[in-house]
Amino acid sequence: MLQTFEPTHQPPLLYTSTSSSAVAPTQETRNINTMAVASHHNILIVTGPAGSGKSTVAMELAKKYGFKYIEGDDFHPQANIDKMAHGIPLTDADRWDWLILLRDQAVTACRQGAKGAVVTCSALKKKYRDVIRTARFYDDDPNASVHFIYLHANMETLLARVKARQGHYMKDDMVISQLKALEKPDADEIERIRDVITIDVSCSMQEVIKRASNAVDEVLAEDAATSQGS
Repeated sequence: MLQTFEPTHQPPLLYTSTSSSAVAPTQETRNINTMAVASHHNILIVTGPAGSGKSTVAMELAKKYGFKYIEGDDFHPQANIDKMAHGIPLTDADRWDWLILLRDQAVTACRQGAKGAVVTCSALKKKYRDVIRTARFYDDDPNASVHFIYLHANMETLLARVKARQGHYMKDDMVISQLKALEKPDADEIERIRDVITIDVSCSMQEVIKRASNAVDEVLAEDAATSQGS
């Protein structure tokens, strides 16, 4: 279920193609994708460090598929927000309850009738992603799926985007801290679990949204084909 494109000028695992013929879904894919959305719950976790564009991408995906949008930052307790505002990195202990809450919010949205959920969450470490991966086991739908859309960018891009924000509690030193803590999806997640899409976001936000949308189209189509064949 992992979508990877490897043009010669980019490292592997980055979804970077700008060719519409390479990434645009066919009519058959669109039809399968429609059935996928209608037939089972899909939980999309948009991940990456601060400044990678998680909220913008997630809102566009939620709008496109008619999924419930869940902004992860809205569920941080005040103590976490205060720490980040003062440049104090969050610890694992600070994050556990938050991660579980986000997982449960996604599952609850599906149980209450949403076709799916799109959640923003930095999910910097594998063990954080593992907490959210369990959402499919809590969902009532046996065909429920969880996919991570990892937004990849270099430090310069992230710092520039964070500096452009007005009134946000995330500061430059927190971006640097997040990059130090970041554990990129590893071989186990990519080759065995196969639930990660990596999107190169060192381009315009319009292009990032296009890449993410086309990649998710293909993932949902694969899910639909798999569930139909099972």
